[in-house]
Amino acid sequence: MGELMFNRFCTWFTKLLTLWVLLVCVFGYIFPATLVVLRPYLDYFFMFAMLGIGLVMSPADFKPLLKNPFIVLLGTITQFGIMSFLGWAIAKTLNLPAPLAIGLILAGAAPGAMASNVISYLAGADVAYSIAITTTTTFLAPVITPALMLFYGSTYIKMEFWPMCKSILIMVILPLSIGFIISHFFRKSVEKIKPLFPAVSTIFIAFICGLVVALNHDYLEQVNVMIFVAVAIHNFLGLVFGYLAATAYRLREKMRRTLTLEVGMHNAGLGAVLALKYLSPQSALPNALFAVWCIVTASLLANYWSKRPPEENKKEN
Repeated sequence: MGELMFNRFCTWFTKLLTLWVLLVCVFGYIFPATLVVLRPYLDYFFMFAMLGIGLVMSPADFKPLLKNPFIVLLGTITQFGIMSFLGWAIAKTLNLPAPLAIGLILAGAAPGAMASNVISYLAGADVAYSIAITTTTTFLAPVITPALMLFYGSTYIKMEFWPMCKSILIMVILPLSIGFIISHFFRKSVEKIKPLFPAVSTIFIAFICGLVVALNHDYLEQVNVMIFVAVAIHNFLGLVFGYLAATAYRLREKMRRTLTLEVGMHNAGLGAVLALKYLSPQSALPNALFAVWCIVTASLLANYWSKRPPEENKKEN
């Protein structure tokens, strides 16, 4: 009974990711010194977040990848291609300062957000397809993300490929792989407390966003509303073009919803960590904003879709 209540609490806690991120961000703005001292441990925060996600992964998550690799590859190219280009185009159009422009591009060059899997489930989308795209973009991120930053970001400052590639390998692929291995060999033990790991990852992601706000405390007072507009447009157009691309690919409705969410939601938490490590606190700001905003809009869209089952579901009934 106690184990069941604990797991339910963890599941409830994880679903409130947006709330925890907002609360920690407000705390970081009001009491910046409290969170700034955590900056040296930022890489470890993200590694633990990825470890928690790796612990809930299973071999079954890779089945859609093997079953229909072309559709997964198509979704992966769409996600990276659309959002990185939009980040660059919006930054140029709005004439954003270089640090903010590079940060917006980085948000679009980041891999898929793990939260998209949960949102896809709530939206009545194809969860297996969501997991396949998220997994593929995450494992390709050490190469694709630095390459996109080199291509688009170099229009603003000199970008380094290998240091960023190495960091993503260490902060993302390594802990994910360790978590996956532990889950595989200690499946029964992990299964008992499985909801705990996403909850722990939620805490670390919230603290990363809060730290970005704390580091930008003084800068936030000087930033105009344009960066908020840029992030909102970036996310909105990502959702729109994601759905249009899925329609052009003639995917069924459930998969269209999935690709829409995958394109519109990115692992901006990783973008924030990379920005703080290789760019500047100002470049991390669009990523922190995007991390919060994309979950809010995706949740609203999921709520809308949940009340309108896909046509294929109706035919099956």
